[in-house]
Amino acid sequence: MRAAPSHTLNPKIKRVWRINDALWLTLAYACIACPFLIGAAVDPEASWAWMIVAGATALYAACLVIWLVVLPPIRHARWRYEVGEHELDIACGIIWRKRFIIPFVRVQNTDTKQGPILRAFGLASVTTATAAGEHVIPGLTFEEADRLRDLIAKQARLAQEDV
Repeated sequence: MRAAPSHTLNPKIKRVWRINDALWLTLAYACIACPFLIGAAVDPEASWAWMIVAGATALYAACLVIWLVVLPPIRHARWRYEVGEHELDIACGIIWRKRFIIPFVRVQNTDTKQGPILRAFGLASVTTATAAGEHVIPGLTFEEADRLRDLIAKQARLAQEDV
């Protein structure tokens, strides 16, 4: 069996994941709880609405603990990538482990992306597109992302010339 890729993501990506997950969880909680809060305010005798809000709040708190405390360190530990001579190797996943071997001859383009949260932490992600889809390596410093993008593009160009 092939050895696991050796490169890891920048540790700052854990903070980015926490912020992103907190925003999505809070939005989902607001969408679930607000209608029942409005219903309880309109009909003070609707104790069932308060019970639903209490249940949603408990679920929200449990999800915050799981997604913001438990998962980021595990996710960071499981994310690996490696640029070989003929392929890009990506391994990720906590419960369902995924391993992508992307031959450079199949790469159509590669680029870097930054959202506002990644930019605030000085990070970027590299996206490699093939006919089968896109593969993203998140949480790299600006310099590392640019270097990796250029290296993948160069390897893909060399692989195309060999065909």
